This record gives sequence, structure tokens and C-alpha cells, in this order.
Amino acid sequence: MHVHSLDNLDLSAPPGQRLVVLGDPISHSLSPFMHNAALNAMSVDSPELAGWRYEAVRVPADRLAEALPRLHQAGVRGINLTIPHKVRALELIGDADPLSRAMGAVNTLVRTETGYRGTNTDGYGIVQAIREHFDCGLEGADVWIYGAGGAARGIVVACLEAGARRITVLNRSPERLGELQVDLAGRVGIRFFSLAAAPDDFDPEAILVNATSLGLKASDRSPVEPSVLRAGMRVYDTTYGCFNRLASACREAGIPYADGLSMLVWQGVRSLEIWTGKSVPAQIMRVAAENELKLRNQDG
Repeated sequence: MHVHSLDNLDLSAPPGQRLVVLGDPISHSLSPFMHNAALNAMSVDSPELAGWRYEAVRVPADRLAEALPRLHQAGVRGINLTIPHKVRALELIGDADPLSRAMGAVNTLVRTETGYRGTNTDGYGIVQAIREHFDCGLEGADVWIYGAGGAARGIVVACLEAGARRITVLNRSPERLGELQVDLAGRVGIRFFSLAAAPDDFDPEAILVNATSLGLKASDRSPVEPSVLRAGMRVYDTTYGCFNRLASACREAGIPYADGLSMLVWQGVRSLEIWTGKSVPAQIMRVAAENELKLRNQDG
């Protein structure tokens, strides 16, 4: 995959035909493979999409404020944002929906005449992924979230919006946990604990979510102690790309486990729906992501 920079990106594409993902690093992104596969399939019935392209652009954190107006002036229709831009972009754009503001981050921008309007499809992604893998909704669910960073914030808000009965946030660092607690003050149904003081009052069918970066490498320790895993639970891991220690512990405990690839796919589906106004083939996006991962694992 070719990765552009702001300095070598050709901004002369016709308005409405360019979609980009901004991040640093960005060379690992599966999004161009997913979106371009979907656009190619969609263009069969919607020929006006035939010229659309989705590209990865490396933008360091200190150049995002420069990047957004340049992309707007060039007519770029849609932007996805990944690390480290999701929080800063919300501060830079003038228009964002209430859900994004509650999450404190945006991952999807849509071009308007005066700038970009922001939304966040990450929450939609995890809700759909949980429904897909565990054949259940979040209504009335007991959700335990490991981690208190940006990903955790979005997941907490999404689970609340989806009707979760109780959310327990666990984190190793009390400082980070305290920051999240302040930001989400006033929301009913959320508890905050350090991992060292974690309670053990799981519902029999609790949903556990790893919202930390632990698990991106097979050698990472499991964010969830294997001793808490028991029959009836379900575990969703927002990391993907390797069979990690959390996946191994779930297999040994005989409980359902799913990694974060489906969340990536579903948030991408929703972003592309917003940009095109059309139905998006989720399965085509999924296969494209899986195939690229397989190639990388073979090469690695």
C-alpha cells in the first residue's frame, strides 16, 4: 500500500471522489483495502462511484491543523481519523454531533461548504460487532471494560446508548481512571475501579471488553486475569492481528471470544454509508481486511 504525506499528496482529484485516512503511524492501516474493495463492488450498480478512491495519508500530530483546511480546499469528501488525531480533530472542527462530543473524539469527517462535520462510528462498530459475534444486544447487559484511554471512552458511551444496565471500568493507572471518571461525571450506571481493587460481582453472562493495547503482540500479558473468566461470559478484544494470551485464556475457559477486526469493519461500513449515502457491502470489506492480514502474517 502506498502511503502519502501532506507534501506528496496529489490534491487535484475532482471534488467528491477522494476519501482519506489520516494517522501517524498509518502504514499498518487496513482501511484502504476495505474501502476500495467496497467502492469497486458498489460502483457496479452505482457507476458514479467508479472514480472514488480511499488513500492513507501520514499526518503527524503537529500538522493536523494544517491538513484539514488543505484537504477541504482540495474538495476531499470524507476523512477517517486514527491515532493520534481523534481528540484533537474534535477541537479543530466547528461542527460535530452530540454523540461525538459525549465520546470526546471523532473518527469520521464529512465535507460541508464551510468545513468538516464530525461524527464517531467507533461506537456503532463495537455494538454491531458484539451483536454479530455473540448473538446478543447490549440492552440490560453487564459490561466490564478494561482500559481508560480514548478507546474506552467511546465504548462506554456507545454501550450506555445501546442500553447497557451497568458498566464497570477497570484500569491499572488510577490517574487515567480518574480523568475518565471526571469526564463522564453525571452519567448513570458507570463504576470505576483500579485493577488492584476490582470487585468480583460479574453477572453470569457479563460481557468483558479489552480496550487496552495489550494483545497487539502475542507476547503481551493478558489485560484480563484468567482467574475471572467463567462459563457464560463473553469476551470482546479490540486488538486484532494475532492469537494473544487473552484469546488463549478464553479458549482454555471455553468461553466465546472475538477480536477487534469486526469492530474495524463495522465502523468502516458506517463511515462509507455516511459518505456515499448508499448501502455498503460489509462482507466484502471483511474479506478484504482478512486477506490483507493473511498476507502480512505470511510475510512476517
